[in-house]
Amino acid sequence: MFSLKGKSAIVTGGGSGIGKAISVLFAKQGADVHIVELNAAAALQAVNEIKAAGGQAFAYGCDVSRQSDVVEVFHQIGNIDILVNNAGIAHIGRADTTTEAEFTKVFDVNVKGAYNCLYAAIPVMKQKGAGVVLNMASIGALVGLADRFAYSMSKGAVYAMTLSVAKDYMADGIRCNSISPARIHTPFVDGFIAKNYAGQEAEIFEKLSKSQPIGRMGKPEEVASLALYLCSDEAGFVTGNDYPLDGGFIKLNN
Repeated sequence: MFSLKGKSAIVTGGGSGIGKAISVLFAKQGADVHIVELNAAAALQAVNEIKAAGGQAFAYGCDVSRQSDVVEVFHQIGNIDILVNNAGIAHIGRADTTTEAEFTKVFDVNVKGAYNCLYAAIPVMKQKGAGVVLNMASIGALVGLADRFAYSMSKGAVYAMTLSVAKDYMADGIRCNSISPARIHTPFVDGFIAKNYAGQEAEIFEKLSKSQPIGRMGKPEEVASLALYLCSDEAGFVTGNDYPLDGGFIKLNN
């Protein structure tokens, strides 16, 4: 079950965190994984790890906010069976504390970046008459999060794009779903805590962990497992849905 043998999968932001976990698992299940990543060195490191484990992977340095760059890279890749729109950036701020430049940057990466990849991948999938798109949304698209105005805006857009793509291309054999994680323990989280709460790392880590009712953060590998199901043939009847992976945050946080 859940074999991706013979599939060509693009994972944006696949050089670290959730994206890397997805890339590693997809390669393990037989996919040729194409890691499209702003940090080319991180992408290459992930590729080397995958190849060392016997998988097939390729690295591409690319800024997903630049459509011409995305189109060029996707043209190099050629065959596209699976697109995982995972690349994204975080931001802390409210509507009146978020600068125009900050808002634009979040939009360009999280929203326009996903659109650019859809723009480049969907024609290839339409020609094949089959394809799977998986977008990485967030619980911020579904519930109010304090001090996450621009980030939540961007993930709300990703959620809406998921529904639109699923509707528009169903007749072309293209499925589209999204995952909405709560807080996942990645190197980004550790760096965020170290930068903003020096000397309080253990205390803040515990506080952030307990913001999920289950009492801990999620693991990148847990997101990857759900991603594998949604991108596999076993999920052939699944489209136009969002899947919270949140440790009970949305429904049980009261």
